[in-house]
Amino acid sequence: MEYYAHTREDKNQTVSEHLHGVADMAAGFSIEMLRDEAYIAGLFHDLGKYALAFQDRLLRGSKEAYEHSACGAIEIGKLAQDPAARQMTYMLQYCIAGHHTGLPDGGTPADIPDGDNTLHSRLKRQKNYTGRCDYSGYTQQISLRLPDYRDVLAELMSCRDKTELIERYAFFTRYLFSCLTDADFLNTESFCDPERERERGLQGDFHALEQALTQKMNSFVCDTPLKQARGRLQQQALHNSQSSDPVSILNMPTGSGKTLCSLQIALQKCRMQKHEKKRIIYVIPYTSIIEQTADTFAPLCGEHTPILQHHSNFCFDSEGIPDKTSQKLKLSTENWDAPLIITTSVQFFQSLFHYKSSGLRKLHNIADSVIILDEVHLLPVDMLQPCLRGIGYLTRYLNCECVFLSATMPDYKPLFRQYLNGQQGVDLITQKDDFSFFQKCRYTNLGEQDPEHVAELAAKHRSSLIIVNSRRTARRMYQLLSGKKYHLSTYMTPHDRSETIRKIRSALEQDEPVSVVSTSLVEAGVDLDFEAVFRQLAGLDNILQSGGRCNREGKRPMGDVYIFRTQDKPQRDIRIRASIVQDLLDHGADLSTGACVEEYYRRLFDFNAQLIQENSIARNAVGFDSIPFRSYAQANQFIKEETVAVVIDKWERTAQLLEQLSNGDKCVRRELQQYSVALRVYGEFDQALKQGLIRDTGCGVYVLSNPDNYDPETGLDLGIQPIYMA
Repeated sequence: MEYYAHTREDKNQTVSEHLHGVADMAAGFSIEMLRDEAYIAGLFHDLGKYALAFQDRLLRGSKEAYEHSACGAIEIGKLAQDPAARQMTYMLQYCIAGHHTGLPDGGTPADIPDGDNTLHSRLKRQKNYTGRCDYSGYTQQISLRLPDYRDVLAELMSCRDKTELIERYAFFTRYLFSCLTDADFLNTESFCDPERERERGLQGDFHALEQALTQKMNSFVCDTPLKQARGRLQQQALHNSQSSDPVSILNMPTGSGKTLCSLQIALQKCRMQKHEKKRIIYVIPYTSIIEQTADTFAPLCGEHTPILQHHSNFCFDSEGIPDKTSQKLKLSTENWDAPLIITTSVQFFQSLFHYKSSGLRKLHNIADSVIILDEVHLLPVDMLQPCLRGIGYLTRYLNCECVFLSATMPDYKPLFRQYLNGQQGVDLITQKDDFSFFQKCRYTNLGEQDPEHVAELAAKHRSSLIIVNSRRTARRMYQLLSGKKYHLSTYMTPHDRSETIRKIRSALEQDEPVSVVSTSLVEAGVDLDFEAVFRQLAGLDNILQSGGRCNREGKRPMGDVYIFRTQDKPQRDIRIRASIVQDLLDHGADLSTGACVEEYYRRLFDFNAQLIQENSIARNAVGFDSIPFRSYAQANQFIKEETVAVVIDKWERTAQLLEQLSNGDKCVRRELQQYSVALRVYGEFDQALKQGLIRDTGCGVYVLSNPDNYDPETGLDLGIQPIYMA
């Protein structure tokens, strides 16, 4: 009897063809140390398809339940006889058993067989497997064996403690899972949809991009002391980046040209033979910064280096993108087979410690990359250990290099020593005399103020920006302002925020009197220049980033940043950060100095030391067979609050998109994000749904019931107690 893995109208793919194809491809994706493990995982992953039960489902439409993914995991476990082999084989069993549903928690041997989806529970489901597979079907076609574990075992045995041992084992497991699941998907796609296979793979010309960037950098006229200082800092960073250290720290002031300088550094590393890099990945916390960065790069990239923007707001069907390129971009989001990627912190770090194939499938393609972590100071404190460990493994095992980029750089080096796998990091800026040219504003502490007084003070300046900690405060402050004024918060749709920023920029360029009130979303990556900035007390990074919107171009001798408190009670994280800043102010610290930034982060990291130290996947793992892959990933989300996007159906375009959605076109969901507002599930959204303020379209999309609850100027107002959210 012939056994099949997949079928189509004109052809069948045998199980043997599929297993060998996946094994070869997975091994081709893998680094040398884990290549044999990747190959063997490919051979075992679909052994369960050598079963009459599966063949009945595939060929004759049987509805009988059959869990084929656990079969290969069970079978490979039978080959692991000695204790060392058994411990190492769990790595492959996690991958094989979870190649459809994601890496499971390990569990314990005492788990009830059908009680959960842990690895141990699934390995004990012999009743779904034993006696139902035709062993002769694969023993004649496939030579099954254990991989040679010696290299990876030696690497594990070099760990200094149990935590590092478990963490490293977990990374190797996720990496193998990435190689296996991507190979499985691509092999299946190649058979079932050969046309789509030909649509994959973006190519780029870094040589042409570097030439275009060099030409642009050389076109800048350094006719002022500030521009000359900018040029010196950029040249210093470029020169020092030739170091062989895989981790670099680029600490440059706001307005010093960090974005283009970091691209120049990345391209230099790709060109230099000793680095051997093939991909550049920009990791940015906010979509607004991603869009601005992509707009900066686009004229340089031209047609020779496509930019893959991987975030929720990017529409692949935008005007100006050819259909062929659009399709390649869409497919490249699945596994990042692209030369230049700009993505969010969420997407990037999900690729390192998620449990689902949708997140981890990209991991193997991060190899041989230059990674730019922009605005790195915004990494959540509680996520520092897994993030730094992930970067350490990428640089140690996958031939990656990483540049930490910020204008308010924390001193990460003590944490590097703990979690960066032996990497120390090299400073690309060692001579900081030129920093003084970028100190274009002074910081004044106003103490506690009521909103009315802040509005009065702001009105005395030709252009002023007020940044507050919550959307509720922003709306209240906006109502107090007079004259030409604008409001920015995430109660507004991305479409309206972008349009408002365009209007603000136009007013500033024409030197019109204007006042703007915003939440923290305006602090990073939004290129605006105000005469004065008023910042509600928050973290030092927030205050200094706010200062980057004040006298940004140095058109005035000095700008003013005013720090004020209100009686509003901020959320816990802001409260902790603000209390540190308040104490620094009380002791007369100059917030703009590097010493003050260093002291602020030292206190912040010390305060959270236990939280940072305890956040390890090894914390609740007794051994290799009890690693909680799924539970750990679910507990460690960059976005802590689960939100739901609510579409504001107030425009002709949204009506068209919703009509297309109701007709079954799910592709419009991405564009609908431009006309949506995110609400916290366990808060405003639940209440609004119960009160009928939001309706369910039945297509997995929620829509605001009454468009009058949305004002393009101030955003969504449901009359419900709002949440603190930038």
